[in-house]
Amino acid sequence: MRGERTVLVTGGTKRIGKAIADALRADGWRVITSSHREDSGADIVADLVEPLGAAKLYSACLRMLGGNPPDALVNNAALFVGDDATIEAVNFEAPRKLTTLMAGRETGRGAVVNILDCRVLGGMEPRDAYEKSKCELLENTTKSAALFADTIRVNAVAPGPVIAPEGVSEKAGEMPLGRPRLEDVACAVVFLLEANATTGCIIPVDGGQSALGDNRLE
Repeated sequence: MRGERTVLVTGGTKRIGKAIADALRADGWRVITSSHREDSGADIVADLVEPLGAAKLYSACLRMLGGNPPDALVNNAALFVGDDATIEAVNFEAPRKLTTLMAGRETGRGAVVNILDCRVLGGMEPRDAYEKSKCELLENTTKSAALFADTIRVNAVAPGPVIAPEGVSEKAGEMPLGRPRLEDVACAVVFLLEANATTGCIIPVDGGQSALGDNRLE
């Protein structure tokens, strides 16, 4: 019987991140959450926009765990609007750096789940900085899965229109299975963290939009 499993969930105190953290706690994980906001109630406050933000976050997590790396990482923190460099830093650079740090573990095989967006699964050119950053994270998911297979598994979940970004209004598009719930996304994350023979896998949680080829909202 293995001991307590630990997972770091970035942006884990609100919206999709909170649903993921809650589901993992219910599944028996010790969850460490991070946020850039002092008043968020997160276990670690870290600004992922800073060049050293990801490294500082990971170091703080190691200190909380007595120098041991977490068993798993969920790269959930994301920005939808803002200047291009800031969106790139949070949505792509920070997850890439955290994944690389996880790959440096010396014992046990860890697991990483990246949170993408179903809109980047169709292979079309990104329309803005947000889509560009998620396309890069998609590419890095499969690249890291192959490159770091000795020490970590790397998979991703691509939510559809589960919950609209704050301050953003957009059409949801057709969903033959109905609108996915926060719990559906969290369930997919839990599955991938425990699927020991799976890496490089992308799971759409989009109510069937990607099956219709209708995952790019107009």
